[in-house]
Amino acid sequence: MSNKTIRIAIDCMGGDHGLPVTLPAAVKFAQEYADTHCLLVGDQSRIEAQIRALPRIDRDWYTIIHTDEVVDMDDSVEVALRRKRKSSMRLAAQAVKDGLADACISAGNTGAWVAISRYVLKTLDGISRPAIATSIPNQNGGATIMLDLGANVDCSAEHLLQFAMLGTALASIVDGHEQPTVGLLNIGEEVIKGNEVVKQAAELLRNSGLNFYGNVEGDDLCRGTVDVMVCDGFVGNVVLKSLEGLAKMVAKMLREEFTRDMLSMMAGAVAKPVLNRLGERVDNRQYNGAALLGLRGVVIKSHGSADVLAFGYALQRARDAVRNGLLEGTTRAIERIQASLQQAQLEQQLPLATGTGTTS
Repeated sequence: MSNKTIRIAIDCMGGDHGLPVTLPAAVKFAQEYADTHCLLVGDQSRIEAQIRALPRIDRDWYTIIHTDEVVDMDDSVEVALRRKRKSSMRLAAQAVKDGLADACISAGNTGAWVAISRYVLKTLDGISRPAIATSIPNQNGGATIMLDLGANVDCSAEHLLQFAMLGTALASIVDGHEQPTVGLLNIGEEVIKGNEVVKQAAELLRNSGLNFYGNVEGDDLCRGTVDVMVCDGFVGNVVLKSLEGLAKMVAKMLREEFTRDMLSMMAGAVAKPVLNRLGERVDNRQYNGAALLGLRGVVIKSHGSADVLAFGYALQRARDAVRNGLLEGTTRAIERIQASLQQAQLEQQLPLATGTGTTS
């Protein structure tokens, strides 16, 4: 992308904390990246009051889009879509639709954010549902792209195939993999394992022309067995939250053990540099900011409980997605994959057609 200004629409009111998190993160982000302009969507008087209390930036770094409507964390999708049509969440997505912003971000109600983004921006051709995707670090020093992480609780085999296409596109854009490997999350590697939807999805993936590795299990995520791991949103969200909880538990246990007695405290002091580096590597805040793939716009979902540091990382994800041409690259990749799928299906039909013609 050229050096033009990157415009990011921020739902400032969403999430567990709202303005006390989103605005300080936006200010710090704008200080670090001079090529960005933030569209701050929310209550104008409250935004202006808080900005005055934050460090000043000597450039025109923000525009306020006023609204006093907010989608609460416990609002239903129907309420968000039909009753709060001028919510900060809705106007952030609309800014992308209207060409005022290159990307939008929210830490608010996940179901509402997915529904609103899908309603406002629509899905790409050949994609029926968007999927939440993020990169999860693995023991190889790289990361595994996992999707869906909560946008779709109930999925068909065709949806899982589409998620594989989206994940493949993302891996090719972000990680530069020409033929990223795709694994289908299952309760075993064997073909006979899994429910009917997973079995049907595996069959579709085997005949898709994608670089399908096969079924993978939960521990393959951290091993880095595949570049892309596909599952429905119910399973994906459980896996993600379990990993976050595990990281916090291990950190808590380490603190307890290194403060148990004087000898442990001395050992902790010696090991502190190593522990600090380990803490940085497993700190889930630096991986905050998941892309909602499959839409006609760049949409980022931040964790609802994100603090200033975590929301700042999500803003960086939005900027990187725009600079790397995520939307354009995904569109081209999906078109290329769909063409390969059609060619593969045609080739599968040709032997049968030829045989029929010969027999007759």
